[in-house]
Amino acid sequence: MAEHNKTKKKKNPFQSILGGGILSEDALVRQWKLLTLIVVGVILLISNDYACRKKVTEIERLKMELQHLQYENLNLMMRFTKESRQPRLKELLRASDIELRDASTPAFEITKDETKGK
Repeated sequence: MAEHNKTKKKKNPFQSILGGGILSEDALVRQWKLLTLIVVGVILLISNDYACRKKVTEIERLKMELQHLQYENLNLMMRFTKESRQPRLKELLRASDIELRDASTPAFEITKDETKGK
Protein backbone atom coordinates (compact mmCIF):
# COMPACT_ATOMS: atom_id res chain seq x y z
CA MET A 1 0.00 0.00 0.00
CA ALA A 2 2.91 2.36 0.70
CA GLU A 3 4.26 1.85 -2.80
CA HIS A 4 0.88 2.65 -4.29
CA ASN A 5 0.73 6.03 -2.43
CA LYS A 6 4.26 6.93 -3.61
CA THR A 7 3.32 6.40 -7.25
CA LYS A 8 0.29 8.68 -6.88
CA LYS A 9 2.41 11.47 -5.37
CA LYS A 10 5.06 11.27 -8.08
CA LYS A 11 2.58 11.96 -10.92
CA ASN A 12 3.49 14.92 -13.04
CA PRO A 13 0.77 17.65 -12.82
CA PHE A 14 1.29 18.63 -16.47
CA GLN A 15 0.76 15.05 -17.53
CA SER A 16 -2.47 15.01 -15.55
CA ILE A 17 -3.71 18.20 -17.25
CA LEU A 18 -2.69 17.20 -20.76
CA GLY A 19 -3.88 13.64 -20.38
CA GLY A 20 -7.33 14.70 -19.17
CA GLY A 21 -6.96 13.07 -15.75
CA ILE A 22 -7.67 16.40 -14.06
CA LEU A 23 -11.23 16.30 -15.43
CA SER A 24 -11.98 13.12 -13.51
CA GLU A 25 -10.93 14.44 -10.09
CA ASP A 26 -13.70 14.65 -7.51
CA ALA A 27 -13.42 18.43 -6.89
CA LEU A 28 -13.94 19.24 -10.56
CA VAL A 29 -16.74 16.72 -11.03
CA ARG A 30 -18.64 18.20 -8.09
CA GLN A 31 -18.23 21.79 -9.37
CA TRP A 32 -19.15 21.22 -13.03
CA LYS A 33 -22.05 23.70 -12.87
CA LEU A 34 -19.79 26.46 -11.57
CA LEU A 35 -17.14 25.70 -14.18
CA THR A 36 -19.77 25.78 -16.93
CA LEU A 37 -21.00 29.13 -15.65
CA ILE A 38 -17.45 30.52 -15.63
CA VAL A 39 -16.82 29.34 -19.20
CA VAL A 40 -20.10 30.90 -20.41
CA GLY A 41 -19.21 34.13 -18.59
CA VAL A 42 -15.79 34.26 -20.24
CA ILE A 43 -17.35 33.68 -23.67
CA LEU A 44 -19.86 36.49 -23.06
CA LEU A 45 -17.08 38.81 -21.88
CA ILE A 46 -15.00 38.13 -25.00
CA SER A 47 -17.97 38.65 -27.33
CA ASN A 48 -18.90 41.89 -25.55
CA ASP A 49 -15.33 43.14 -25.86
CA TYR A 50 -15.34 42.33 -29.58
CA ALA A 51 -18.65 44.18 -30.10
CA CYS A 52 -17.37 47.23 -28.19
CA ARG A 53 -14.16 47.37 -30.21
CA LYS A 54 -16.19 47.11 -33.42
CA LYS A 55 -18.40 50.04 -32.33
CA VAL A 56 -15.39 52.15 -31.33
CA THR A 57 -13.84 51.52 -34.76
CA GLU A 58 -17.11 52.56 -36.44
CA ILE A 59 -17.24 55.74 -34.30
CA GLU A 60 -13.69 56.65 -35.30
CA ARG A 61 -14.52 56.09 -38.98
CA LEU A 62 -17.61 58.28 -38.71
CA LYS A 63 -15.60 61.03 -36.96
CA MET A 64 -13.11 61.05 -39.82
CA GLU A 65 -15.95 61.17 -42.36
CA LEU A 66 -17.58 64.05 -40.45
CA GLN A 67 -14.30 65.96 -40.40
CA HIS A 68 -13.90 65.43 -44.15
CA LEU A 69 -17.47 66.64 -44.82
CA GLN A 70 -16.96 69.69 -42.61
CA TYR A 71 -13.82 70.58 -44.55
CA GLU A 72 -15.70 70.13 -47.84
CA ASN A 73 -18.55 72.33 -46.54
CA LEU A 74 -16.11 75.05 -45.52
CA ASN A 75 -14.43 74.88 -48.92
CA LEU A 76 -17.77 75.20 -50.75
CA MET A 77 -18.87 78.09 -48.55
CA MET A 78 -15.62 79.93 -49.29
CA ARG A 79 -16.10 79.39 -53.03
CA PHE A 80 -19.72 80.57 -52.81
CA THR A 81 -18.69 83.70 -50.90
CA LYS A 82 -15.98 84.45 -53.43
CA GLU A 83 -18.36 83.98 -56.37
CA SER A 84 -21.12 86.11 -54.86
CA ARG A 85 -19.03 89.26 -54.25
CA GLN A 86 -20.06 92.30 -56.24
CA PRO A 87 -16.91 92.66 -58.41
CA ARG A 88 -17.11 88.99 -59.40
CA LEU A 89 -20.83 89.30 -60.21
CA LYS A 90 -20.12 92.33 -62.42
CA GLU A 91 -17.42 90.37 -64.21
CA LEU A 92 -19.76 87.41 -64.80
CA LEU A 93 -22.54 89.70 -66.08
CA ARG A 94 -20.16 91.42 -68.47
CA ALA A 95 -18.89 88.06 -69.72
CA SER A 96 -22.41 86.82 -70.45
CA ASP A 97 -23.51 90.13 -72.17
CA ILE A 98 -26.26 90.94 -69.69
CA GLU A 99 -26.99 94.68 -69.47
CA LEU A 100 -27.39 95.41 -65.78
CA ARG A 101 -26.12 98.55 -64.09
CA ASP A 102 -25.64 99.66 -60.52
CA ALA A 103 -28.49 101.61 -58.96
CA SER A 104 -28.02 105.38 -59.28
CA THR A 105 -29.98 106.09 -56.10
CA PRO A 106 -29.18 104.50 -52.79
CA ALA A 107 -31.55 101.94 -51.33
CA PHE A 108 -33.99 103.09 -48.68
CA GLU A 109 -36.30 101.37 -46.25
CA ILE A 110 -40.06 101.87 -46.19
CA THR A 111 -41.53 101.89 -42.69
CA LYS A 112 -45.13 102.06 -41.61
CA ASP A 113 -46.07 104.63 -39.02
CA GLU A 114 -48.22 102.90 -36.40
CA THR A 115 -49.78 106.13 -35.05
CA LYS A 116 -51.47 107.11 -38.34
CA GLY A 117 -53.33 103.82 -38.72
CA LYS A 118 -55.41 104.33 -35.53
